[in-house]
Amino acid sequence: MKRVIVATSAIAAVAIVGASYFLAPINTKRNLKLPSNNPSEIVSYLKQKGYTVSFLDTMFLKLFTKPTKGWVYISKNKLPRYKFLKELGAYKNHYIPVTIIPGETTYFVLKDLSNKLNLKESNLQIAYRDLAIYKEGNFIANTYNIPIYFKAKDTINLLLKNSYKIHKKLANKYNLNYKSKDYKNFITIASIIQKEAANKKEMPLIASVIYNRLAKNMRLQMDGALNYGKYSHTKVTKQRIKSDLTTYNTYKHKGIPSEPVCNVSVDALEASLNPAKTKYLYFMKKDSKSHSFSQKYKEHIKNIKKRKEEILQNR
Repeated sequence: MKRVIVATSAIAAVAIVGASYFLAPINTKRNLKLPSNNPSEIVSYLKQKGYTVSFLDTMFLKLFTKPTKGWVYISKNKLPRYKFLKELGAYKNHYIPVTIIPGETTYFVLKDLSNKLNLKESNLQIAYRDLAIYKEGNFIANTYNIPIYFKAKDTINLLLKNSYKIHKKLANKYNLNYKSKDYKNFITIASIIQKEAANKKEMPLIASVIYNRLAKNMRLQMDGALNYGKYSHTKVTKQRIKSDLTTYNTYKHKGIPSEPVCNVSVDALEASLNPAKTKYLYFMKKDSKSHSFSQKYKEHIKNIKKRKEEILQNR
């Protein structure tokens, strides 16, 4: 009888200790990237991330949770240990980070989404056509966390919803409607800035050149405008300039293209909405990190000659 009482007491003590362990709150990191589905490897990973863990956590994951390899988003900063461990296996918490690069066209963005999220590109294209306000330039360049259970329409809706929040905020700042033609023109100019600028600091200067040329009814003559759609990464050649008859060809057509060239960053949009005040009409590539700007054509030609001589000297 005594042995039974002792054994029962021991079991009860273990149960109390176990309950205390799993009920105790722990600080959680919102974003975790689980290395595998294996509980032991996940516990080792958590330890590396600063969590105090033990074999009990491994056992809990094996018995009560089915963790999945990949990114997990935990919405709470503090949770009881057992709830935290359960969250690691919750399907709704798993996501895939997707980055829309500044200057990338939707043609390639949808291809990237298809590859990373294992979604049909055709379904993404249909959802985009149905939900997007503009033909191009709807997405704001950023990193977005896409839940792994999202379908094509859900994915496009999330990207557009978050992007339009930023578009709306910027438009309101300048007393514009983000769905208006005027704002679309600013996106179009921002997309050319995005393609042409070598860095963030240059963006307002590039913007000033665009506006100055438009004010003088000059053609923009900017290569970046021809890097639209499937031509996003295609080198602009003399033959291409001769053969392309779209409004993206600012060598042939005056004004800005009828549609944005690409998706842009907030910096490019800000530059478009608030350009620098200069008299610059020309710019040319000085090196891989900057451009030379000039007001007079003669000065522009000098800059070109100087650059050519520098290239020859460095060969």
